[in-house]
Amino acid sequence: MSVDGGPTPAAGRSSAVGSPTAGSSTAGGRPSGVDGRPPAADGGAEDLARYLRGQATDFLRALRRHRESGVEDASAPAMALRRTARRISGTLHTFRPLLDATWSDELRTELAWLSGTLAREHACTERLDRLLNALQRLAGSTAPVPAQASASPTGQLTVGAAKAGALLDRQLTLARTRAHSTALQALGSSRFHAVADNVAVLASDVPLRRDAAAHRLAPFAADVEARLADAVQTLPLVRAGHPYNAEALMHGLSAETAPETQDAPWHQARLLLRLHRYAQEALGIRDFDPRLLTASRALDRHRDAAEAAAAASSAARTPRIAPATAYALGVLHADQRHEVEAARFAFKGAWQRSGSSSAVSLP
Repeated sequence: MSVDGGPTPAAGRSSAVGSPTAGSSTAGGRPSGVDGRPPAADGGAEDLARYLRGQATDFLRALRRHRESGVEDASAPAMALRRTARRISGTLHTFRPLLDATWSDELRTELAWLSGTLAREHACTERLDRLLNALQRLAGSTAPVPAQASASPTGQLTVGAAKAGALLDRQLTLARTRAHSTALQALGSSRFHAVADNVAVLASDVPLRRDAAAHRLAPFAADVEARLADAVQTLPLVRAGHPYNAEALMHGLSAETAPETQDAPWHQARLLLRLHRYAQEALGIRDFDPRLLTASRALDRHRDAAEAAAAASSAARTPRIAPATAYALGVLHADQRHEVEAARFAFKGAWQRSGSSSAVSLP
């Protein structure tokens, strides 16, 4: 369907992401691709509608699989639901001027709620595995950390590692159980059914603005690409040029209980890289420069390590824990902040590396 109103054109900036010539365009005024290659044929509103219909159909398929699966087999359909919800939400954000604003804003908000709700249980599981494996590595043991003996002559870290692992296991398992219950409640709520109904409508009828057909998609995708390039330029890549950043560790060991403020720009770059990827998919580009795949994975590692460090820090503030346990959690926190710095170092290398002529498909 079409609605009245006209789109506000995107800024029209184009950039070669990660290239020293960011902001350049081809001779015909058409934005260059992520590594200087021209993008695929620029589609219009009908291509956007086709992409959204396809993602909505994938969402409904995942929902059907989720309803047909048992409790033990629900993780894969839930992940598919999250993946399609993120793509629809990101596309609605990027190409909002071509769509009915009220409708797209409401659906985007609800899809973000759904994706975030479904992600918590998986995040708790991954975080616990990451922390227990790190504790096992740091303690130099081949046995799972919670099963280690609480007393050992090898040092204070080994003495406290078992109790630290048990504390983390208890806290994160409780958080995972709560997240699972919250996800089940969400999937059975009237709010979710309303989201599913709206996505079902989207699968057949995309609410484009009346004059959306007169506009191309490339300027909106180029705007996201330029925002990504601007966000990366604000990152402290000079400090990330060192695999160990003592300043970052100092901030990480502070008594401040708020999330790491220095991590926020990196998380923002990760979200913009995801938006850029979805915008390229809407344009029909499914193959990315390999360095962007590596950069994306590095930012995922950065997010995981930062959240694991925060979990270790939170556990260390548990009242009345033994000094050896607190010491082990402190070492674990420092280890994860080292992982944060290693991920930043890897991102810098991937971003600044010259692009390859080959392309790979992002999952």
